[in-house]
Amino acid sequence: MATIRITSYGTGHHDNPTADDPVVVDTTTLHNPPEDPTVRATLTQLTGRHPDVAAYVLATPGAHHLLDTARRTVEQRIARGQQHIDVHVHCYGGRHRCVAIAELLAADLSALDDYVHTHHRHIAHPILPSRPRTTV
Repeated sequence: MATIRITSYGTGHHDNPTADDPVVVDTTTLHNPPEDPTVRATLTQLTGRHPDVAAYVLATPGAHHLLDTARRTVEQRIARGQQHIDVHVHCYGGRHRCVAIAELLAADLSALDDYVHTHHRHIAHPILPSRPRTTV
């Protein structure tokens, strides 16, 4: 039986978790409630644990593929006999996208009869201003 530790976090807080050879899941390309004026008022004050936020994030094209790829990567490590697997799921603020994907991934992996622990490092932190955009 493997132990799987899933940590969600926001890179904008500048205190990323550390681990030896983690599975890294980058959710920054997924829809982000604070950046969408059509849902900002209703979803921003919720977190990725709320079903409405999770549904919004999963509606992003490619979101299911991202989730499936992360699950398969963890399953491959288990099949190779790895006993402890760290999974780092990140976005910019750490409240919406990465939390939703981490929760969904944990639910999927729990079906494997392995021990899955989820920690949301920045879920209770204030919403960060939008990520600075680079111009070319």
